[in-house]
Amino acid sequence: MALPALGLDPWSLLGLFLFQLLLLLLPPSPAWAGGQGPVPRLRYYAGDGRRALSLFHQKGLQDFDTLLLSGDEDTLYVGVREAILALDIQDPGVPRLKKMIPWPASDKKKKDCALKRKSNETQCFNFIRVLVSLNATHLYACGTYAFSPTCVFIELRDSDLLPISQDKVVEGKGQSPFDPAHKHTAVLVDGTLYSGTMNNFLGSEPILMRTLGSQPVLKTDNFLRWLQPDASFVAAFPSTQVVYFFFEETASEFEFFYKLHTSRVARVCKNDMGGDKVLQKKWTTFLKAQLLCAEPGQLPFNIIRHAVLLPANFSTDPYVYAVFSSQWQIGGTSSSAVCAFSLKDIEHVFEGKYKGLDKETSRWTTAGAPDGISPRPGSCSVGPSSDKALTFMKDHFLMDGQVVAKPLLVKSGVEYTRLAVETAQGLDGHTYLVMYLGTTTGYLHKAVVSGDGRAHLVEEIQLFPDPEPVRNLQLAPAQGALFAGFSGGVLRIPRANCSVYKSCMDCILARDPHCAWDPESQMCRLLPTPVPKFWGQDMEQGNPEWLCASGPMGRSLRSKSRPQIIKEVLAAPNSILELPCPHLSDLASYRWSWGTATDLGASSVVYNGSLLLVLHDGAGGLYQCWATENGFSYPVVSYWVGLQDQPPALDPELAGIPRERVETPLTKVRGGATLAAQRSYWPHFLTVTVLLTLVLSGALIFLLSSPLGALRARGKVQGCGTLPPGEKAPLSREHLQPPKECRTSASDMDANNCLGTEMV
Repeated sequence: MALPALGLDPWSLLGLFLFQLLLLLLPPSPAWAGGQGPVPRLRYYAGDGRRALSLFHQKGLQDFDTLLLSGDEDTLYVGVREAILALDIQDPGVPRLKKMIPWPASDKKKKDCALKRKSNETQCFNFIRVLVSLNATHLYACGTYAFSPTCVFIELRDSDLLPISQDKVVEGKGQSPFDPAHKHTAVLVDGTLYSGTMNNFLGSEPILMRTLGSQPVLKTDNFLRWLQPDASFVAAFPSTQVVYFFFEETASEFEFFYKLHTSRVARVCKNDMGGDKVLQKKWTTFLKAQLLCAEPGQLPFNIIRHAVLLPANFSTDPYVYAVFSSQWQIGGTSSSAVCAFSLKDIEHVFEGKYKGLDKETSRWTTAGAPDGISPRPGSCSVGPSSDKALTFMKDHFLMDGQVVAKPLLVKSGVEYTRLAVETAQGLDGHTYLVMYLGTTTGYLHKAVVSGDGRAHLVEEIQLFPDPEPVRNLQLAPAQGALFAGFSGGVLRIPRANCSVYKSCMDCILARDPHCAWDPESQMCRLLPTPVPKFWGQDMEQGNPEWLCASGPMGRSLRSKSRPQIIKEVLAAPNSILELPCPHLSDLASYRWSWGTATDLGASSVVYNGSLLLVLHDGAGGLYQCWATENGFSYPVVSYWVGLQDQPPALDPELAGIPRERVETPLTKVRGGATLAAQRSYWPHFLTVTVLLTLVLSGALIFLLSSPLGALRARGKVQGCGTLPPGEKAPLSREHLQPPKECRTSASDMDANNCLGTEMV
């Protein structure tokens, strides 16, 4: 009685049953392992034509680690393994090689490196680690030089590199690391180089050093343990009177059973001349403090990976933006965070109290500035400090206060390695922070921080087909591009891709400060200067309802529920169709509707975003995939499904909407095999039904025969006596008889086996 009510015959019900069985065998929908935190709105795989990247590479060149942008932003200098390149980046396409000068390590140094048990395949080369612009006519470069650090002055002529002269080569110890795997940093300030690196072959002597220029060479005191042996430097920035170094090391002031890593900021004064009797040729102004990047009530992100300085502008103070990871991986998942530290907060901590190690108790205690010492120890005073002040500085180089910041962005499941930041002005007149984050697996995230301090990810780009870390990032604002260095080359990445947003809604929902909707050309375009008055953008809310309310708006034309175009799909009865739903945003939720109903019925199912539909009588009509983002819903795609050899029905409400005929039904599940073709599937259903019947019949016979065999086997025990033919087995414990005694002989079964079988 139920069959007529459903409008289906037994064969149709059987087909639907097998259709559901087929869905159970489909692989699960792929899920992105993005972890917790902001989700990128758009994702691009490597080679995706929607996000075109330009790659410079050349045979024989590898390890594009060091990037330097010229002052006019027309040339990108690149330090690679045993060579330095000058790339012309004025054209928007692939960077063009202007000049390459080789700088290999000598054969003797390579041989000595190999004798010291270093790899002559991966380590005993000259890896460029320092590349700075000394002046208008020279660059200064330092390399590992097969575990023998060396530096060189490179002459420039119209931004072109001249060959290296041997009389320009100097020792680079303390400026470049020995091991290419060790982290390092260097910054050139007024012709003076401030560097942080490892100062010995073993990599156990970290050093902050000042070289070049007219001032005396100064360095940290290794004996006083101002730096822990495992210190790892990531960045250095100049300020008005000081130079700041950012690094990570083991915290000696905390007493735990295990090593606790901590992030630091150290400070030295530019006018430091060293001590006369105490701390000769050593820093007399070296101070360091703890950086704390943590959310309230959570474990801190205690390992700094990279940092950049965003200089002050007319509305904000200078800030240091740093990428952190955590020593603790909760649930086996790594996580990263981005924190912003104000230089004012850093300066305030260095004006506070000190910490010192009490040699009697071996504990760190808090101490204020000693009485009678002026100026304050560690300050950038004019003239030499007193011996008393320097003696105090020898043991009180750690500040008691912490530089604390709350994360702007927290993302689990990824490890950020590099960071580049810039500001962009929106149509509302506000300035927004834009961050470009490179990961250990070769992805790039573009993040935007809104006015409320919360960050959202505009896009995620897979830079390389095979996972490898992003080694360096360099912004070129005048070129509108970001350059990423990796092992095999340099990628040019346009910092925005507005053309991918094909409608007003997509453009507004993207919340990219570089993009805005141009109502005149009906395109999402890069925001020019000066800012056009009638363009559309909503950075804070991302609500297209009022911005896209009038005029042609792509997919949002007319009413939100009225599609712009309808795709007609005609197929044979009982065909299995796949109706794809393009995912314009990973932040949106998607649902399907059938006509005016949201219930699609038993003959269809949503798999991987697509609608799988068995086409039978009464299952045709209008199917629409809807997207909802920021509370705004609109149809992504609309299909009119009907039977072949029948004229498609005309819905008066859909009159006037253009229609596009899809000649062949879309029957492939993304990532899976073809489910159906444009023909009836009843022969296949019948074949599967017969095979299923045979299998079920065989299983039933097997199940029925197995208990009968078991009952027969219980009547006797192999190798022992059996009951007489006419005697029945006892039904209760009282009637049980002692078992027969089994004989033991060479030809009989083992008596223990017989007894054990009967006992069982």
